[in-house]
Amino acid sequence: MSIEKIIVLEDDAIVRSNLENFLRRQRFDVASAGTLSAARDFLNRDNFDLIFMDMRLPDGEGIDLLKELQSRPQRPLAVVMTGFGTVESAVECMKNGSFDYLIKPFSMEQIEVTLRKAQDFNQLLKVNTLLSQESDDGESELLGRSPAMETLRSLIRKVARTQATVLIQGESGTGKELVARAFYRESPRANAPFIKVNCAAIPENLIESEFFGHEKGSFTGALTKREGRFELAHGGTILLDEISEISPAVQAKLLRVLQEREFERVGGSRTIKVDVRVIATTNRNLEESVAKKEFRQDLFFRLNVVPVSVPALRERREDISLLATEFMRRLGRKHGVHIKGFTDAALRILNEHSWPGNVRELQNVVERAVIMCGDTGMLEPEHLGLAAGQSNSAAAPVDNGAVPGVLSSSGGFPTLGELEKQHIIAALDRCKGNRTHAAKLLDVSIRTLRNKLHEYNDTSSKSGEDEAAEA
Repeated sequence: MSIEKIIVLEDDAIVRSNLENFLRRQRFDVASAGTLSAARDFLNRDNFDLIFMDMRLPDGEGIDLLKELQSRPQRPLAVVMTGFGTVESAVECMKNGSFDYLIKPFSMEQIEVTLRKAQDFNQLLKVNTLLSQESDDGESELLGRSPAMETLRSLIRKVARTQATVLIQGESGTGKELVARAFYRESPRANAPFIKVNCAAIPENLIESEFFGHEKGSFTGALTKREGRFELAHGGTILLDEISEISPAVQAKLLRVLQEREFERVGGSRTIKVDVRVIATTNRNLEESVAKKEFRQDLFFRLNVVPVSVPALRERREDISLLATEFMRRLGRKHGVHIKGFTDAALRILNEHSWPGNVRELQNVVERAVIMCGDTGMLEPEHLGLAAGQSNSAAAPVDNGAVPGVLSSSGGFPTLGELEKQHIIAALDRCKGNRTHAAKLLDVSIRTLRNKLHEYNDTSSKSGEDEAAEA
């Protein structure tokens, strides 16, 4: 899958022709070279995934090219072929980056084994590169002893061992990604890749490339071929986080992958088949989105093979003390603070709070408390920062009947549009201008937030033009 373009560098015409024909029958793109200079020409013109190379060639030694490959940013895996194999030669080739070492004469069965190893190794390299760029979310255990959580665990154990597509729905902050990872860990694919795609965080014009990859030159900036997330997840599991945020055009292409398990890269014509288990999450009611024509009905049916609902924290209040205590332990260790525990008053406030932000909000509140805790080591109500927020919600009404703290442009009762605008601005202020965090706080997609901000900018521009015209 990751191996597509191969160079055969061999001066023996018969060996070169036999290997070249075998690889072409396996549907690889093959470039044939009988000299080092010809191979260098191919490498300078295009990117290759693999090179089979002889050691003794008419214009030099293959070891020289092997050393040159190590300095290339996009270098192919190198398989050395030689009729003069020695231990010393093999060691030198491996030290200089050779992936495998074959002694002539070799069989095509040996070539097949080498190709399979190269495919697996290439995929592993790319998956590791991808995972190293993603943040580590830390602990991934599903915590809680409530009946709702026990029911959820039982469902995970039952469904995880199958290949069924899973749709996980729940409010923001309930831990949908943790549930997805639990399905992965309990599945037969637990030793294969687990690839996550945050559909809400990727710009609309790039999400197709993220899903399916792209070919070199397929668009401005596509300097090399790139495998997409589905390709990297081959043999494993792919998590489509916030699936409701993808555009209708990408929904149609995603439907084909779910039905046929095949696709083409952006700018490519080669059909790529994948074996992946799909898990999707959303904080929206997809049935309502289907009714509003915002989400394809056929895609919803494909995703909703096994629906899973993650309970909100208010629906499992018996877990609040357990979660708070575990977060206190982890976060105290993270920040180097010795915490003895919560006072009874602090636990009472935690248990009475409505938790609109669910488990994520609870974790943030506990982290703030751990940081603000004094020398006593006991977490008090004032450390939580919840009492102040509750008292603010009971602010006295103002004389004109408007919402407290909100002013209309005319000085009277504000319109819904004005309320929405000021609410969005307040969220951006709280998140220090970070649109992704503000969108999560507002429980809207990043695309919706971006459109609203464009709308406000356009309105401001038109207002300024009108004032200038009147002047």
